Amino acid sequence: MRGIEQRPLLYDAGMALLEATGLGRWRAWLVEGVGSGRVLDLGTGTGRNLPLYGRDARVVGVDPCHASLRKARRRAPGALLVRARAEQLPFSDGAFDAVASGLVLCSVDDPPRALAEVRRVLAPRGVLRALEHVRARGRFKAWLQDLGQPAWTRLTGGCRPNRDTEAAVRHAGFAIDSASLRARGDLRRFVARPYSRASASC
Repeated sequence: MRGIEQRPLLYDAGMALLEATGLGRWRAWLVEGVGSGRVLDLGTGTGRNLPLYGRDARVVGVDPCHASLRKARRRAPGALLVRARAEQLPFSDGAFDAVASGLVLCSVDDPPRALAEVRRVLAPRGVLRALEHVRARGRFKAWLQDLGQPAWTRLTGGCRPNRDTEAAVRHAGFAIDSASLRARGDLRRFVARPYSRASASC
């Protein structure tokens, strides 16, 4: 059964409401810092990020849902779109200068494998820019997330609200730039680099 994430009209309606109440500024941050170069828009969905990139960014959108990509095509007719899963990206090593992940890692089936793929396709000085929701810090709210997760995952078509995505990024070998990290409730946004590259740039 398809969930909200695989139903473009429902997904866009929900996202439009969230963006009107503050998420829009965070989405703009996600893409504005990319600048020029080769960019992978991971989990592009219905393409809500695509019109926000600057003209100098050469963006490739990737998503496993055919219906969402059709909507993304209407939103950004000139964009290069590829149907693929985050855990198996059909790109060569070091193909991108940046990867933008907006509300994606909660829904992938295998986050460690997806993040390993992100590391693989990043160029030597590449960065991961992420906007994700994470497991609640408070014990009671985290318990509620655990309690509601199976039903919520079925309803949405993949979202797991109780994932500690910020920790998963670190465990995958990325260093999160503390100056870039912002938190609002269970939302996080940050820039991260693979440890070896982060150390080399210091």
